[in-house]
Amino acid sequence: MERSVYDRMNVLEAEHWWFTGRRKVLSALIRRMLKVQSNTAILEAGCGSGGNLSMLQCFGTVDAFEFDDVALRSAADKSGLEVLFGALPDQIPFGEKHYDLIGLFDVLEHVEADESSLAALAARLSDGGRILVSVPAFPCLWSRHDERHHHFRRYTRASLAKVAHSAGLRVSNSSYFNTFLFPAAVAARTLKRLSGRETPDDQMPASWVNTMLAQVFSFEQHLLGRVRLPFGLSLAAVLEKV
Repeated sequence: MERSVYDRMNVLEAEHWWFTGRRKVLSALIRRMLKVQSNTAILEAGCGSGGNLSMLQCFGTVDAFEFDDVALRSAADKSGLEVLFGALPDQIPFGEKHYDLIGLFDVLEHVEADESSLAALAARLSDGGRILVSVPAFPCLWSRHDERHHHFRRYTRASLAKVAHSAGLRVSNSSYFNTFLFPAAVAARTLKRLSGRETPDDQMPASWVNTMLAQVFSFEQHLLGRVRLPFGLSLAAVLEKV
């Protein structure tokens, strides 16, 4: 990602509606789908500046790695964990340790070798372990936002399932999410393209707007894992070894 994106993420991820809403959705999925216990071994692959680590620590013992040195130090400061340098697919730290849950939250789209990255993570799963992955959805939504974040692709349920299968994994559950805000986001991105405006999608809105968007987004925590939402700005999937 561009340096400015990392820096903005570090500032915004505690309060921005997208980050807070996504944490609630992912937390609900972990509780509902993965049956974790207090001694669950968890790895976050590509933890960025650490915004998800405190949430994951509620479910077990957490390891984390990150490619960017500045983000890595921020993640360690926020969490109190020893966050190590790592990169997918070939530089996964922590020796031969295996994990019950691997979180891959909006990381896979940044990696050119997505299939081999999933295969490398699958090799670090314990018996019965699962990978929870979230990615941006629908190639037709490609925008300047994806370019700033150095994305290689956006996914559909079918394309993510195909990559997972090639990596020796099966999808036990998947759904789009950030569904309720989908029409407004598509309209906003269309307006930006037509007007030529280049304001970042992840800038902090007014406080009341941020609160409203967070409430709308986080309501989906009550749905994912129970119903499959037909479209959304993002896609979440639970992956298991075949």
